Amino acid sequence: MYRELLEEAKTMEADLIAWRRLHTMPELGLELPDTSTFVREKLEEMGIPYEIKVNGSCVVGILGKGSRCFMLRSDMDGLPFQEESGEEFASQNGRMHACGHDLHATVLLGAARLLKQHESELKGQVKLLFQPGEETFQGARAAVEEGVLDHPKVDSAFAMHVAAQMSPEYVAYGSLPMAGVYGFRITLTGQGGHGSRPEKCIDPINTGVHVYLALQELIARECPAISETALTIGQFCAGSASNVIPETAVLQGTLRSFDEKTMAHLIARLNEIVPSVAEAYRTKAEIEVISDVPIVRCNEELNQEIVEGLKELEPELKAVCAYHVMGSEDFAYISQKIPASYMCIGAGIEDVSKRYVEHNPKVRFHESVLVKGTAIYAGTAMRWLELHGNQ
Repeated sequence: MYRELLEEAKTMEADLIAWRRLHTMPELGLELPDTSTFVREKLEEMGIPYEIKVNGSCVVGILGKGSRCFMLRSDMDGLPFQEESGEEFASQNGRMHACGHDLHATVLLGAARLLKQHESELKGQVKLLFQPGEETFQGARAAVEEGVLDHPKVDSAFAMHVAAQMSPEYVAYGSLPMAGVYGFRITLTGQGGHGSRPEKCIDPINTGVHVYLALQELIARECPAISETALTIGQFCAGSASNVIPETAVLQGTLRSFDEKTMAHLIARLNEIVPSVAEAYRTKAEIEVISDVPIVRCNEELNQEIVEGLKELEPELKAVCAYHVMGSEDFAYISQKIPASYMCIGAGIEDVSKRYVEHNPKVRFHESVLVKGTAIYAGTAMRWLELHGNQ
């Protein structure tokens, strides 16, 4: 089945590449009006019914009939920085599809066309989730809250992510592919004034430095050495002039782990330490939770079923149990609810010296992944329904 689907996908390559020019119009967060309109138009051309969710930026297509339902998911949002990839079709709007979500959306559209062509063979229903807001960790939760796993009830789900530094002949999988993440913003408020008289001020930068160091010591002294945990302060903003002590300083960061107990302990300690350090330096502290995303947990039986199917795709494809990274994914909100699988597919360009990691403004992706990903998505859904669908 996979081999046949791969051959059919190859006949669609020109369309897939054209659709992938979504790359030229990245949109952010939960506001994807042009992207979602494009997806809806393509589904209408294919004759696939759909509904919209999450302020119109989430598109959910449906195919087939029956009591069992398998869901395929792709995210569609971009990132807020200028592209430097050098591609002919590079975005010019100050945003970039630097995480490959344009490829994800295209692959799901390709799978939609293949599944529509084979709709009479489906042993159940396939739901197609075109999701906004992955980069902000808002989209999957919002879609789940709006009932994307219901009507019809979804029994299992599958998603893939392209990898710009992995060769195209690889697909990686694992039981815990992505870590949980707790994102936070710390606002420290002191008393601003002239830089020549710091004794008359309350310097939030000074407090921020001590908060930063105290949080790093959490990892060094309160986190088990064998635990997989990372705490990063990625933003420290304060002041606008060299001779002015500012009123406020803002630190933003993330805490990531594969261990819920470790995560809970460190979150509790963060909420104890920050106010204590701030009080010691006469500064007010406010902690805002930006994100609190669970670990992506894959169903091992489903993983193995999908890997068995991938063996039929092409002889040179290598499925390796090696997907376990500190990055995070809001697909976790789906994998919490139902048996799910999340895999990584290689999309590295030929010149290894020019491969950049996702979220880099120079990152590029090999478009051969479009054909392969389309066949994998469609084949995985059809095979799951063959094994578990209507009898």
